[in-house]
Amino acid sequence: MNEAVQARVDELIRRKGLRRTKPRDAVFKEAFARDEHFTAEELYDRVRRTNADTSRATVYRTLALMVEGGLLREIDLGEDQTTYDPNFLNKPAHNHLVCIDCGRVVEFEDERVEAINEEVTHKLGFKALRQTLKIEATCEQLRTNGRCPNLIAARLTGKRLRRKR
Repeated sequence: MNEAVQARVDELIRRKGLRRTKPRDAVFKEAFARDEHFTAEELYDRVRRTNADTSRATVYRTLALMVEGGLLREIDLGEDQTTYDPNFLNKPAHNHLVCIDCGRVVEFEDERVEAINEEVTHKLGFKALRQTLKIEATCEQLRTNGRCPNLIAARLTGKRLRRKR
């Protein structure tokens, strides 16, 4: 976890009047250990590898605390499952491309999307606070080559795959 995120975590704990506990700290640390999106259950599995004392309830409560404190953002990447995004602190206006074949999620930023967002909200009498765009796509590698390294890796690691619509 970088220093800026650690400072925000410390401030949130102070503001909420909470105690520092090893299980809670393990959740904070693991949530920001990587730049990838995760579900509550995926985070729970990762935390349990390093801190077996961390309960599922602690993970869910700490996730809610991080969302409330503005450290994480809940996003909908499909499958009726909440996914958490630790990356928007550094890139608040990023968007997501989701492969419905292999489950790969690619973040992207585009000034044109931001410009359209500003133009539309201004025209309709609003001020944009945040925006997200999710594009669902099919895997080019799977379609052209008949196989996809992302799909193979997802299956080998037991990562959940999205259902095709």
